[in-house]
Amino acid sequence: MQDPYKIITDFLDQKNIPFEIIEHEPVYTSEQAANVRGLSLKQGGKSLLLKADNNFILVIIPGDKRLDSKKLKKLMGIRNLRFANPEEVKEVMKCEVGACYPFGNLIGIKMMVDRLLSRNEVISFNPGVHNKSIKMKWKDYFEAVKPELIEVSI
Repeated sequence: MQDPYKIITDFLDQKNIPFEIIEHEPVYTSEQAANVRGLSLKQGGKSLLLKADNNFILVIIPGDKRLDSKKLKKLMGIRNLRFANPEEVKEVMKCEVGACYPFGNLIGIKMMVDRLLSRNEVISFNPGVHNKSIKMKWKDYFEAVKPELIEVSI
């Protein structure tokens, strides 16, 4: 896989989906990202790569929320759940922790999005790098990715 940023922007371009690229200093937390994007925390898509039993999954929650692991385990019917370690993130997503992106469809892994994110007209997220963000309409993101919507944030 080549550079995730290029793959994501090419994917959106091919689907004729409008999006805005925000260039900024490197950010590593949802709070830092919200500040440089000029958006609220809840508009940020926090992409979490998790190991669910023996498979990697991607769960996207609003930046102002935390993952309810118990709820996700029950929903998926799994016993073991943990965050991917930095090496696994690099191997699976070809990026560093904190730069994960909400496009599991582009890397062939199951992806679920917390329903609360859909309450935003506009969302923003890291596209595989720490110094750029993509801002786009929720409806366009949803149409492009068609993620499964779940309720797993607290």
